[in-house]
Amino acid sequence: MDRLLLEGMIFFGRHGALAAERDLGARFTVDVELGLDLRVAGQSDSPADTVDYSMVYETVRGVLEGKPHTLLESVAEEVATRLLAFDHVERATVRVLKRPPVTGEFHAFGAEVTRNR
Repeated sequence: MDRLLLEGMIFFGRHGALAAERDLGARFTVDVELGLDLRVAGQSDSPADTVDYSMVYETVRGVLEGKPHTLLESVAEEVATRLLAFDHVERATVRVLKRPPVTGEFHAFGAEVTRNR
């Protein structure tokens, strides 16, 4: 299966289990991998034969900047579910990362889900 990649999308949201995360909000980084057959688009060079990247971005933004979720798992699940509704998309892998207010040295905490149509 071919893949479309949207990497390093950054949004401000209010997701988290801690009250401070919901009150103050935080930056979230999202990577999306869509599985689909790109053969027709590769041959036709027509946008109608693939997925509109800007619509994928807006869909992800709608979830990340929308209703707060307690768990990153839930955020990733909602994004994947919405992306599977796009024509041509057979698989969606969604990775959501954040830097929660936790003492210690780390790059990010995150959740990744892969869902198939």
